[in-house]
Amino acid sequence: MTPAVDGAILEALGLDANDTNITSHGGSGFASTFKLSTTVDGKPKQYFVKTGSGADAETMFKGEHASLNAIADAVPNFCPRSHAHGAMQSGNKYFMATDFLDLGTSSTADKGSGLSLAAKLARLHTTPAPIPDGHGQPMFGFPVATCCGETVQDNTWKSSWADFYADNRLRGILKASVRNHGSDAELAAAVDKVAGKVVPRLIGRVENIRPVVIHGDLWSGNHARGQIAGRGGTEEVVYDPSAVYGHSEYELGIMKMFGGFGSGFWTEYNKLVPKAEPCEEWEDRVALYELYHHLNHFAMFGGGYRGGAMSIMKRLISKYAG
Repeated sequence: MTPAVDGAILEALGLDANDTNITSHGGSGFASTFKLSTTVDGKPKQYFVKTGSGADAETMFKGEHASLNAIADAVPNFCPRSHAHGAMQSGNKYFMATDFLDLGTSSTADKGSGLSLAAKLARLHTTPAPIPDGHGQPMFGFPVATCCGETVQDNTWKSSWADFYADNRLRGILKASVRNHGSDAELAAAVDKVAGKVVPRLIGRVENIRPVVIHGDLWSGNHARGQIAGRGGTEEVVYDPSAVYGHSEYELGIMKMFGGFGSGFWTEYNKLVPKAEPCEEWEDRVALYELYHHLNHFAMFGGGYRGGAMSIMKRLISKYAG
C-alpha cells in the first residue's frame, strides 16, 4: 500500500493529495528519503523528500535547506534547490523537500551548461557571499546552524575568518568530542595549541580573505552527474551540503582527506582559483582545514580518526608553534 503524503508537505508545496504519491527512494545515514511524484499545471513533477524525528532533524533540515539555496543562488545548475522544510503533521517529525535529482540520467544529447565540476566550484568560490542582515560588511559564518554528518555546527557571525575557524570549528568540534567520548587531555591540548598558535600564524598571513559560499562537506560521495528537476541536460552536481560563508581553501580540506578528485580537476581548479599567497604554505593550510574533518569523524565515530587528527596537529605545531 502506498503511504499517504503528510498534509504539511502537501500544504508547503501547494499540492493536491489526489494527484500526489510518495515512495521510498535512495538512502541516508541520518534521514529517511523519498521520491514524491505529483502533477503541476497538468505536467508531471517530482520532488526529493527527507524526513526525520526530533529536534536534531529539525536543525539538520533547516541548515540543509539554507545551504542548498545559498549554493543554487550563487551557481545555477550546481545543486537541487530546496522548496520547503518544517514540521510534519505526524508528531515530532520534520521534512525537507527539494528538486528531484536524477543521478541515473546518462543522455548525451543535452549536456546542459557543459561546465566542469572545477569550473562550477571555482565560480562558487569566487562569488562574494551576501552581506548578512544586520551587518554592514561581509561576515564569516552562516544565517543558521548546519550539520556536518550529525554534528551541529555553530555558525555565529565573526568578522575574522581565523577567529571563526579556531572557535566555531576547532574548539567547537573538541566540545562535541568530549560530549561523545569523554575528556582527552592530549587531544584537548593539541587542539588548543593549533587554535591559539597555528591558526593565527597560517591563516593570519593570508591577505584579504573574503567570504564565499562553501559547500562544507564536499567529499566525492556528495558529487555526481545528473539532471536537476527534470529540466535541462546532465550537469555536474553536488548535494548534502553543510554551507558556510568562509575561506575558499576551507572546502579543499575534506576533498583532500578522502580523495576522488583527479589531477585534471586540480589543474583546472587551481588555474581558475590560484593558490593564495604565501603559496608555499598552501598545502599546510589545506591540512589545517582537513584537520577539522578528522576531528569531526572522531567525534561521530571514534576509532582511528583520532590518530589522523593528532598526526596533522603534531606536524603543524612543530612547524608553526614550536
